[in-house]
Amino acid sequence: MTLTQLKYIVEVARSQTISKAAEKLYISQPSLTSAIRELENEFQITIFQRTNKGVILTKEGEEFLGYARQVLMQTHLMEERYALAIPVRHSFCVSTQHYSFAVEAFVELLKTVGDTYDFSIRETQTYEIIEDVARLKSEVGILYLNAYNEAVLKKAFKEHHLQFERLFIARPHVFVGIHSPLAKKKLVTLQDLEAYPRLSYEQGEHNAFYFSEEILSTLESKKDIRVCDRATLFNLLIGLNGYTICSGVINEQLNGKDIIAIPLDVEDYMEIGFIHHSQVVYSRFAKQYIEILKQFAID
Repeated sequence: MTLTQLKYIVEVARSQTISKAAEKLYISQPSLTSAIRELENEFQITIFQRTNKGVILTKEGEEFLGYARQVLMQTHLMEERYALAIPVRHSFCVSTQHYSFAVEAFVELLKTVGDTYDFSIRETQTYEIIEDVARLKSEVGILYLNAYNEAVLKKAFKEHHLQFERLFIARPHVFVGIHSPLAKKKLVTLQDLEAYPRLSYEQGEHNAFYFSEEILSTLESKKDIRVCDRATLFNLLIGLNGYTICSGVINEQLNGKDIIAIPLDVEDYMEIGFIHHSQVVYSRFAKQYIEILKQFAID
């Protein structure tokens, strides 16, 4: 096994076809196929299932990919530490629920990086955040716990060798548009919300209430709308006088002045924090990002 073979595996998994991966790696398709088969034979496993449309990871391939990413990440750390004369293309990825403070921290991190980098921020579904960190696709995942989802999510963390660390406790708020009839209220009740559309983030095949990004998701609503991205949610808040239940943390510079947060009169909380893999050492950028995140703590 070589580091080059591991890099091949990661790129094929990313590209999902041998041809695209070979093009990005600047090698021939037969050479790439041969390198993968040598690795599969060495470990007596099947990493990729070949199809007419490309390749897909097998179950054992997904596990192998996680280890491959871990080895390459540690190698990258060694290169940064001991081969500083070699130009390094810095990389970092974070997966998060739809929090403006996570984006703001990402912006602040990028201000400290040099001219060459390959960074990613994924605002995605709750279960995907867990899988991204478990498979080392992301070093950091940002989500929340409360009394309702804590047992289920902590079980998933344990199964995937993940650790959760608190950033802050947030009290429930609602986001509404500045022209909403609710916008002038200093405090809203659940009864106040009954006439308005409730907006929430789609959770895909893992759409159980435990993975909902919004607290109180089990309460009935006459008007429910699910969306996949923050921009659409904000547009619908404004266009339909809708609302979404949230942490209340918003950045006016990034999100504009058309959305405001109002406290919600309920006895609940959101313990917002981050997860990381317990068996992986933080990269320099993961450490920096976490330190920046902690500056947003509002306990």
